[in-house]
Order: sequence, then C-alpha cells, then structure tokens
Amino acid sequence: MSAPLHFNTPTYLSHEWSRKQNKKIYYKIEAYQPSGSFKIRGMGALCQQAKEQGAQHLVCSSGGNAGYAVAYAGQQLSLPVTIVVPESTSTYMKDKIRAIGAKVEVEGKVWDEAHRYALDLSKDLGATYIHPFEHPSIWTGHSSMIEEVAEVIAEPDAIVVSVGGGGLLCGVLEGLERIGWTQSKIIAAETHGAASCAAALEKDALVTLDQINTIASSLGAKRITNRLLEWSRVRKIDSYLMSDAATMQACQVFANEYNILVEPACGAALSAVYHGCEHLQDAETILVIVCGGASVGIDKFQELMKKTN
Repeated sequence: MSAPLHFNTPTYLSHEWSRKQNKKIYYKIEAYQPSGSFKIRGMGALCQQAKEQGAQHLVCSSGGNAGYAVAYAGQQLSLPVTIVVPESTSTYMKDKIRAIGAKVEVEGKVWDEAHRYALDLSKDLGATYIHPFEHPSIWTGHSSMIEEVAEVIAEPDAIVVSVGGGGLLCGVLEGLERIGWTQSKIIAAETHGAASCAAALEKDALVTLDQINTIASSLGAKRITNRLLEWSRVRKIDSYLMSDAATMQACQVFANEYNILVEPACGAALSAVYHGCEHLQDAETILVIVCGGASVGIDKFQELMKKTN
C-alpha cells in the first residue's frame, strides 16, 4: 500500500492542567490531521484499500467528519466521492465537503437514516460503500495513533476517548493490545443525549437509542459497533456522561489553553479531565485523545456556547 494519508500528530503535556490537578495529563492532538480529525487514519486506510481493489467511486454516510475525511481521501486518490449526510449536518460542514470536490446528498434526520440511504445509493451507482466506523481496516488505521503515543510516553494510568459509533475506541483498544499496554483504565466519554455506549455497557448488549438529543452531533450514532461490545468483554471500559453545557465548556477551556478549536464531540473526552470524572481520581498519568472535528467554525462555536449557557 502507498504512504498513508494521515499525519503523525503530537502528544503534548498539559502544563496548566497537570499543575492544577497534580497529575500528568497528556493530549494526543488529532485536530492537526489534514481533515481536522482522527477520522482520516481509518477512513484513509479503507479508501486506499478500496482503490487497490478496483473502486471507481466512493460513497460514505456521515454526520460530518468521516465524510470530510473520505472526501479528502478521494481527492488525494483521484476518485469521485458522494457523501450522504443527515439533516442535522450544518451548512458549514456540507460546504466544506463540497469544497474539496465531493458531492453531498442529504437524507434523514439522523445518521442511521442517512446510512440506510447511502447503502442503497452505492448499489445504484456501482460504488464502494465506506462505512464511517464499522470495518476492521478503519480500526487498524485508527490504532496507529497509539503507536505514536508510545514513542513519547510510557503507558498511562487512564485513557479518555469520546465515543459515537465506537470506531475510534476500537482502534485505540487494538493499538493498546498490539503494543502490550494492558493496564490503562479506559474511559468512554459521551453526552447524556447520545449515550449508546453507556447503555450497551450497562446491558452487556447492543442498545439502539430511540433518539439522539445532543449538540455533539458527531457522537450521534443510535447504536455502537458490535466490535466495541466485544472489546468490553475482554477489557473493562468505564462510562462517563456529561451535559452539553459541560462539553462546550471543555472545548472553550481547551481553546484557551492551546488555541485550537475542537467540536463538542471532542469536548466530551476533555470534559472528563476538566470536570473531575470519578474514574480519573486515582490516575496519576492521563492520556486524552483530542479527536478534533471539522464541523464547528468560530461562528457555530459561539452559537453553541450561547445555547448551553
């Protein structure tokens, strides 16, 4: 396979919050990826694989970031791309996806409905469907970030990851297993209005939410991938839930510290540190996956802050 489409990203020590909490708190800053989020790791790998297998057209359903990553990958691979987004996806994000050459179609109120339509559309177009989080190549692509972290720090006591469909956390867990980091506590962060992972962990079964009700739209999968449920049976995963207001406050705190704007879905993981997640009380070293997100510009960010104040 040709060179990956993602970048190696830095792992920073938060001097301010490490001092405030008397811990070592590290950020893996995936916001520096060319697509603005971690998604390009797995999506890029799967798109490259699809092209090698003869794909002529790529179709992806997405609330925003996965679609943007596939659009970027298609541009790099000279493949046409169609992204199907739900009605909840902002005009800002749709315009960003179009700006790098992909076609955008809108279908359904939530991602799950866009996903069903995109599956049918890919068949009609004779295109290859790129799932935003449900594929082993995606998880392996995401896992590469853990190998990069291991070049900088020793195994942390705890790792905090935002969870939507669960693809990122599956990648993190795969990476941890591959390098032999077996002791880190794993915290899955979600907002109350998109807590499909928390529900699945509680029931030890896949749970489909009736609805999504959160400003963190990138967390808005009604059900996690079964692979994450399988992981939870061999590696303990603790759930952490917070309000929309808390996740927006976390985004603001991070922006003030690092001058990086991330979306609410990313703020979910940051919130665990800034708002005193109980699972982190005994941890001396903490790694937060700063997953990034390209769907929130400054105007949207200010609008969301007003909504949650």
